[in-house]
Amino acid sequence: MNVISAVVLIASALSLLLMLVSFWLPQLNPDYEKLSPYECGFDPLGSARLPFSLRFFLVAILFLLFDLEIALLLPIPWADQLDSPTLTFVWTSCVLLLLALGLIYEWLQGGLEWAE
Repeated sequence: MNVISAVVLIASALSLLLMLVSFWLPQLNPDYEKLSPYECGFDPLGSARLPFSLRFFLVAILFLLFDLEIALLLPIPWADQLDSPTLTFVWTSCVLLLLALGLIYEWLQGGLEWAE
């Protein structure tokens, strides 16, 4: 048996075992408290559908954007092995400059201020 088939067999057996345990362990007859919408015992005071602040979404999108930027720029140290590393450096600099200019614009417009 080669290594790949052993890994696939072990992963499949472990997955099957975890699925069986997850069906066997939970409590199948929940009581009244578990079926109630709020387990804390208090009645809801207001609507559960309050809108989020737009600034929260802006910060979340900025985080995702810069996180994606890091993931895209991670293989750049290996790019010097390409035929034209100067072109790779130029494109990388353009991406970083564009993101930096966008961040500076948002900062100057006051979009990153959490509270006014």
